[in-house]
Amino acid sequence: MTCARVPRSIVCLLSALRVHGIGTQTPAEVWLAIPHKARAPRFIDLRVRIVRFSGPAWSRGVVSTTFEGVPAHITSPARTVVDCFRFEGLVGPEVAMEALADALHQRKTTVAELGRIERAFPTRRLRAALDVRSI
Repeated sequence: MTCARVPRSIVCLLSALRVHGIGTQTPAEVWLAIPHKARAPRFIDLRVRIVRFSGPAWSRGVVSTTFEGVPAHITSPARTVVDCFRFEGLVGPEVAMEALADALHQRKTTVAELGRIERAFPTRRLRAALDVRSI
């Protein structure tokens, strides 16, 4: 329903983790990315958390899907994990580490795929975590 009301958005972060079945997070709000300069939508009846993407962040690692028959976009499992590290200040370091461990354990992504996405959106903590896993 939220994607229908904000058609130029991307389901991301905690909401994407939930959709992909990664981790244990149950977000109280729908996490959406909108273009950097777009006006943030306001809803009285929905709890929405907005983050902003621009440039390559708008398309890299984003896949098309449908929710209840509504066309939508969502970050891929690998991109979602990388974003949890990029936006660690919003979601918390425990969420990022849990997402990484669970996504790899469930084989929702690979270290190689995470590395490719991470090179586009560098994060020191994820790079360190991936280096430790490759030892």
